[in-house]
Parts: sequence; structure tokens; C-alpha cells
Amino acid sequence: MSENKKIWLSSPHMSDEGYEMQYIREAFDANWVAPLGTNVNEFERELARKVGALNAAALTSGTAATHLALRAVGVGPGDIVLCPTLTFSATVNPIIYQNATPVFVDSDIETWNMDPKALETALEKYGERVKAVIVVHLYGLSANMDPIMESCRKHNVTVIEDAAESLGAYYKGRHTGTFGKYGVFSFNGNKIITTSGGGMLVSDDEERIQKVRFWATQSRDSARHYQHSELGYNYRMSNIVAGIGRGQLKVLDQRVAKKRYIFEYYRRELGQLGGVNFMPVNEWNEPNFWLTVMTLSGKVRPLDIMEALEADNIESRPVWKPMHMQPFFSKYDCIGGNVSEKLFENGVCLPSDTKMTDEDLERVCGIIKGLWE
Repeated sequence: MSENKKIWLSSPHMSDEGYEMQYIREAFDANWVAPLGTNVNEFERELARKVGALNAAALTSGTAATHLALRAVGVGPGDIVLCPTLTFSATVNPIIYQNATPVFVDSDIETWNMDPKALETALEKYGERVKAVIVVHLYGLSANMDPIMESCRKHNVTVIEDAAESLGAYYKGRHTGTFGKYGVFSFNGNKIITTSGGGMLVSDDEERIQKVRFWATQSRDSARHYQHSELGYNYRMSNIVAGIGRGQLKVLDQRVAKKRYIFEYYRRELGQLGGVNFMPVNEWNEPNFWLTVMTLSGKVRPLDIMEALEADNIESRPVWKPMHMQPFFSKYDCIGGNVSEKLFENGVCLPSDTKMTDEDLERVCGIIKGLWE
């Protein structure tokens, strides 16, 4: 392993202004550390306002947000939930938590996200058994929401948006995560803004969000003694974590701008190499460019790039392995073609850390270009 400076794929990046510590200090000074408090309430309000939602519930993770969204929809045993096969397992695991059945939908090459035609096929195949559709905005690229929403309205199916990777991204001028009944955001350590760990569920349905907050605090009834009439979860975000989130939200636009700069740098420097293509940017979407991803169709393969970068202390990653190819999920149906499999086979996620300098970017590009010499 090289002793050169480590370049990360996407690591936490606290604000230069120290916004996060200001909010954390306020919580310490008030001795309001956990479980809730002003930071939680304000983070919910500020995030909802930022994306254009009416209500939000701050939770421990994006996975928890997806889980409670499914519960809010009423997903349970015997139900089917449609979701993309090209995603991280956190999209799918909560379906299993609810004892429901996932059915996977292939990607389209225009967006790398859920194929609207394959979705329509799945909705027709499974009919009334489909309780919900989870749409993922992969790598900060928005799915093609108009035809997806049209199909779901036609079949009277609730849409949940997994916008864990797409905070700050837009579809036709509107924030991702606000088209469906529920939107899920993640603040994991590698996301475009982070709270170290955490998530948010947004919705215009105030009653359902209030119910989610109730479930997330162990479903404690309003009683002097501890009383529980429903199953609850320990899913509520802490006041300290929310303080980090409030500070990070102030620099979201800066982070998106830097991610775009990184994408454009790579595309300019590497786009002319034989067999190289980059993730699709359509005229109707504004990605947040969470990760820059390129695909290869020549002799140089993704593993060649990953190993060459790793040898110089630089982190990169394969594209998500489709869920229907995963050992645990392989028994479930997958509707569509093989676009997701091709993207997994040919794709590589390049280091996209917002702390990268031009010198870092030049170093990465130099190593990759060397593979074509």
C-alpha cells in the first residue's frame, strides 16, 4: 500500500464555519443531550422547508425511516412491495422486517433507476397484492418520476421515495423525496451531508408523521406510567445528532456544487478515453452528483481501476450489486431485462470526496489514464 495521502470515496465534511459545534454546544449548555430537544424539532422543520415538504420526523437512520414509512402505509404479511434491484440492501431489508415480499424491478439506461415500463409490467403482474412502490434515486440521479407516478396512481399504489443518496437533487425543478407519499433521507457518514448516522422521513401527511414519531419513541402512550398499546421502536434521533444535521444543512448547497465540480472534472479529463462513459444527466434532472460513476466497455475493467487506485491509497467502489443477484434476495422475482446487471459488471464509483483538491483529482485521473497507455 502506498504511503501517499489517503483519498476517500466520500467521507464526512464538517463546515468550515463550525455551525455544527454551535448547535452541539447549545445542547450541552442546556443539558438537553438526549433523547429529543430543540435541535431535533428545528432540524425537522429546516429539512422539511429545504426540500418543500410539510412535515418531517428525525430518526436514527434512513433504514428506520423506510421501515416506518412501510408501516405507515400498512404493509404487512402477504403484501408485495416493488423496488429497484439496483440499490443497497437498506432499501429492501425493511420490507422483510414487515414480513412482506419484495419484487425487484430492473433499471433503465436513461436514468440508471427504476424502469417505468418494467414497473408497469410488475404492477400488472401482481395486481392488488402490491401495497407500495419504493423508488430509489441512485447516486443522486433522479428517477423518471412522471411515468412512475402515473402508473402508481393508475394502480392505486403508494409511493415511497428512497432519496438517501439524493438530498439536494431535483426532478423538473422539484426536490427528490417529495413526489411520493413519503420521502426518505439518510445522513450516514458517507452521504452528501452527515450527522454521523441518522435519517429523516418527510411527508405532507401530518397525522402519519405524528404517528411515526410515536412509533419511533417506543410507542409510549400518554400515561403517567409506562404503557404501550402498540409495537414501538427505538428510532428517534438524538438532540446532539440533530445539532450536527442543522449545521450540515447550512452547507448543503456548497457540497452539491463541489460534487458537481468533481463530476465535471472527471468527465473532462477521462471522458475521451476509449470505452468510458459517465452516469446519465438528463435535461429534466439536476443531480447532486453524490458519487461520480463511470462505465467501461473496453479492455480496461472496473477491477483494474479499483486495484490501481487502491495501490496508491485511493478508495473507490463497484456499482451496487443488484439485489436479485444477492444470496439472501435471489429467491425473489425480478421484472425487466439485464440493465442493472450490466451496470454492476461495467461500473466503478470514483472518489468523490468534497474535501478533494485539484491536486487530488489530478492524481486520480493520472492513475486511471495510465491504464490506457
